[in-house]
Amino acid sequence: MKALFSKLSFATPLLALSLTFFTSAPVYAGKDASVQEQLATTIAGSWRSDKNKARDQYRHPFDTLMFFGVKPNSNVIELFPGGSMWYTEILAPFLNKSGQFTVVNFKSDKPDTSQKDKFAADPENYGKVKVVEISKSSMSFGEPNSADFFLTFRNVHNFAMQGNHGQLFAEIYKVLKPGGVLGVVDHRAAAGKTFEDVKMSGYLPEEFVIAEAKKAGFVLDATSPINNNPKDAKDYPKGVWTLPPVLAEGETNKEKYLAIGESDRFTLRFVKPKK
Repeated sequence: MKALFSKLSFATPLLALSLTFFTSAPVYAGKDASVQEQLATTIAGSWRSDKNKARDQYRHPFDTLMFFGVKPNSNVIELFPGGSMWYTEILAPFLNKSGQFTVVNFKSDKPDTSQKDKFAADPENYGKVKVVEISKSSMSFGEPNSADFFLTFRNVHNFAMQGNHGQLFAEIYKVLKPGGVLGVVDHRAAAGKTFEDVKMSGYLPEEFVIAEAKKAGFVLDATSPINNNPKDAKDYPKGVWTLPPVLAEGETNKEKYLAIGESDRFTLRFVKPKK
C-alpha cells in the first residue's frame, strides 16, 4: 500500500494562509504546490454556503481531494451531489477553467430545479458543468474511457441496499480511462459485521466494498484514515442517519450525536488498470 501523505512546511505564504481554514490540513509530498494553493483557495470560496463550510471539519475536503489526486485540468464525474451540492460547490469552481466536471443525477418525473438554477446563476463557477441523468434501467455515466476521476461520497450504501452495487461499479469502470481513479468515501460498518448484518443501516463493511470494486476490475491503490471517526459507535436504531447532518431522532439525544459528529468513514482510491 502506498504512503498516504507526508507533512511538509508550507510551500508559499498564500498557501499557508489558505490552509488556516482547515483542521490540520497537510501539504502533500510530491504534489504540485500550485494545485494545493488553488484547491485551498477554492474551498475557502465565498460562493460556498456557510452551512456547507461548517461540515469541513468532518469531511476534510482538502485532504480528501488531494488524496484522490484531482487536479484543475482533470475530467471528473461526481455521483449524486444531493440537495446541498456539498462537494459540487468545491469541484465545479476548481475545474471550471481548465478541467471538465460532470454531475450525475437520478432521473425523476418531478425534477428539483434548484441545481439548475444554482448553476445558471453563477456561470463563473458553474458555467461548464455537465449533467447526466441515470435510472435503474439505464446507468450509463458517459462515453467509455473518457473520465480521469469518478468520485462518490456516501452513495455506495444506497446502491448496495437496493442490490445494484455490482452494476454501479461496472458502469464506473466503463466510463473511466485506463489509469483512471475511482474515489470512494462511505460509512464504515463495525469490525466483524457482514453486509447482511448492516445492509439497511447505511453502514458498509470496508472489505465488502473493496471486494465488489475488485470484481468490476478495479485495483485498490491506497486507503486513507482522513475521514475516520472513532467516536462513532455504529449501533443506533435508526442507523447512520441518527448522526449529523440528518439527526433522525430530532431533539432526542441531539447534543450527544452532535458531540460524536458525522460518521466513521473509509476513504478508498481504486485505479482502472492500464492495458
